[in-house]
Amino acid sequence: RGVKHRMRWSIPFAGFLLALMGGVSFAWGVFVPPMMDSFNWTTTEAILPFSILMVIFALSMIPAGKLQDRMGPRKVSLFGAILFFAAYSLASLVHRFPYSWWLVLTYGVLGGIACGLTYACIAPPVRKWFPDKPSFAVSVGIMSFGLAAVVLAPLKADYLIPVYGIGGTFFVLGIMILAVCLFAAWLIKNPPSGWQPSGWKSARGTRTTAIRWEATPKEVLKSSVFWIIWPIFMLAHAGGLMCIGLIPSYGELVLEIAPQEAAIAISIFTAVNSFGRPLAGFLADKLGAIWVMIATYIVQAAIFFSFHALHTPQALYSVMILLGWGFAVTVSMLPTVVSICFGTRNMGINSGLVFSAFAVSALGPMAGARIFDITGSFTPAFISAGVMTGISLSLCILLKKKHGLL
Repeated sequence: RGVKHRMRWSIPFAGFLLALMGGVSFAWGVFVPPMMDSFNWTTTEAILPFSILMVIFALSMIPAGKLQDRMGPRKVSLFGAILFFAAYSLASLVHRFPYSWWLVLTYGVLGGIACGLTYACIAPPVRKWFPDKPSFAVSVGIMSFGLAAVVLAPLKADYLIPVYGIGGTFFVLGIMILAVCLFAAWLIKNPPSGWQPSGWKSARGTRTTAIRWEATPKEVLKSSVFWIIWPIFMLAHAGGLMCIGLIPSYGELVLEIAPQEAAIAISIFTAVNSFGRPLAGFLADKLGAIWVMIATYIVQAAIFFSFHALHTPQALYSVMILLGWGFAVTVSMLPTVVSICFGTRNMGINSGLVFSAFAVSALGPMAGARIFDITGSFTPAFISAGVMTGISLSLCILLKKKHGLL
């Protein structure tokens, strides 16, 4: 048991690697200009494969989670690694098939499924290995998903695409993702049945991490708690996405700063979103996930409602730190809340059911852009985001008061 206690940190590390490789697919923006130039595509055509990937990724978490629960994380993440390589290898043929639909089918559909298969294998085994500090350990495992865009987007733009071209970049990334995911799949596994950390007593005595019951997916869908949790994550995430997509334009048009300065705001957001997740998990283990979410959404709603008052780049950068923290809390608290409410036995598919909220929230950027096109102002989009965050806040309070969740 002592050896396993020390070696169990290899499981969050494996999750970190799987999340990092999944996040590679989300560093899509650098492909858009060269695709428009090379294939004479519109912006919509160039962005469509990524939009499809986001939706497929979120929806595939349900069947992927079910497979993870039945087959274990090693086999499912191994299959995800192979499917990633197939997706990127086929996408590398885009010069032979220079159509947006080719990347929709390869990068979007196959890549989205691969992303779902690998991501679904992170939280459940980590949660089982760390009943003593579940939120922190899971947050460490998933923190790299957003970090990939910060690390790899410049590599794609400054080196891979100029040297290897669009197709060659896809193939190089496919080989890299395959190798890293195969190593992660070799590392990751569930603990033996009944395993507990050495010297640790059951977490059922602590209110912040106690598992309420072991629910089946059918029981989850019939539970009133699910229908409170699902909109919490959907609305909080959608509101944030609605505004994040408008930040560069807001910086350039309202604050009159250079595109490079506006891009700094997104980099700050992404960094805090990634590195803030372990801190959010640590606080959740100490104070309770719902308390952390309530405090965060109060601040986030206030920011959205007062966004029109930002007049300097420095103010924008400060706000992006807080919004990045809001995303870190929303994403990292999902597996924690699911495990507390519905247990760990079917955590894969149960997490997938709640994660489907992110498929709907993926429409946030399009909604924000549409609101701006109609009104010609950023304020209505930010106020809408504030309202959505406020509803999430109210539902968190309801979850705490009616169901006693911390």
